[in-house]
Amino acid sequence: VQLVESGGGLVQPGGSLRLSCVASGIAFSLYTMKWYRQAPAKERELVAAMTGGGQTDYAESIVGRFTISRDNAKNTVYLQMNDLKPDDTAVYYCNGENLLQMSNFWGQGTQVTVSS
Repeated sequence: VQLVESGGGLVQPGGSLRLSCVASGIAFSLYTMKWYRQAPAKERELVAAMTGGGQTDYAESIVGRFTISRDNAKNTVYLQMNDLKPDDTAVYYCNGENLLQMSNFWGQGTQVTVSS
């Protein structure tokens, strides 16, 4: 099983980035896909989640700025991040979870830095 994130980088405040996470080795459509982030000296926090059926959930801090989406045919989940703020600086992790199968997998993370 592999979850591989991409799309992180350095962006100025107000800018946008789109993160991608490609999954292999799992029945992707059966997994709830999530994005977490962890800033320095802070706990990892859930940013957004999307079930295989398309239901979404977002952290309050990013509502209206970030959008999670997925393409089950491509085994890929995305996080579109707009109006980025310095507080969004963190390592962003992709997570796949299937509660019925008691499966939970993580990607290696991608760094997002918001700075002028």
